[in-house]
Amino acid sequence: MCKTKPARGKGYTAGASCITSVLMSGIEAKTNLDTGAFCTCLGKDYLQLILPEWKNHLLPIEGVQFSSASNNMYPLGILDTNLVFPHPAGSVRMKTEIVVMDNCTSQHIILGNDYLNIYGIDINNHKDRYFTIGDNKRQKFAFSNMPKQISVVSSVKDTYKDEFVSNQLVEAQTNPSLSPKMRNELINVLYTYNNAFASDNEPLGAIRGHEVDITLNIDRPYPPVLRRPA
Repeated sequence: MCKTKPARGKGYTAGASCITSVLMSGIEAKTNLDTGAFCTCLGKDYLQLILPEWKNHLLPIEGVQFSSASNNMYPLGILDTNLVFPHPAGSVRMKTEIVVMDNCTSQHIILGNDYLNIYGIDINNHKDRYFTIGDNKRQKFAFSNMPKQISVVSSVKDTYKDEFVSNQLVEAQTNPSLSPKMRNELINVLYTYNNAFASDNEPLGAIRGHEVDITLNIDRPYPPVLRRPA
């Protein structure tokens, strides 16, 4: 039975995210159950917030090419780790191998079809949205409660936001003590007000209307007699 259809021209408002929360190395992390992704991966910047010493745990990867819908992806290695899906009736631990990407800007783990298939993860869109893992169809896991308005705006601006992060923030360093949520909120603020801080000709940090003109000279401002102590 179909749900209530949106008004004409508003079909995009019926969309919902497949983001859920998992535990990785004891840290809460957002995970997107992405049926359109061939393999499970995440970006190095997001991983840095969860596991600062991640470079010491990478397995090598060679001779494999990856690409997204818009560009080529560059793998740095494979992270062998466990993802824990919390549930009041009993959490589920998944042993996973995640491809760490150099140029992936997503602020979540992308759980692709490799592990969706291995662990039998089924997404249910009938009435209440949830997903199940394996043969236990009674144990329902919830998606993050994200307001539709926010989801719609995010989906429209994601492309521009990714370009802003990859171009303007490519050399930016954030405090490693920031949680993924705090870092994402910081990026959202910078992105929302990027016109005040940056443009194609002005790097991030050049605030318009508040430029400072510093002139250096070697002339002494006061004669020696006035600079003597009283």
